[in-house]
Amino acid sequence: ASGPVGDRIRAGLRAVAEFHEAWFIARWRSTLRREARDQQDTMRALMLLDTLGVDSPVAYETLELVPFLLADMHEWHVRMGRDEYDGPGGCC
Repeated sequence: ASGPVGDRIRAGLRAVAEFHEAWFIARWRSTLRREARDQQDTMRALMLLDTLGVDSPVAYETLELVPFLLADMHEWHVRMGRDEYDGPGGCC
């Protein structure tokens, strides 16, 4: 809608979005960043261990996740910019 009613609706929606940002997102932003950083650090440590030839300490516990990883493989390799994935296990 255009005109004064449409402007008021847009202003109201903008106010709701700003309230949501201030109340829900900004309040937890540092906690979410810290959690993401911790997850990245864990991934880096596991990759470093793998590079150095040390067996992954979570390999046995994560075997049950393999079917879920394979199910998401197509979406992942397309997002990474590869039209087809010709790695082990295949996809396309």
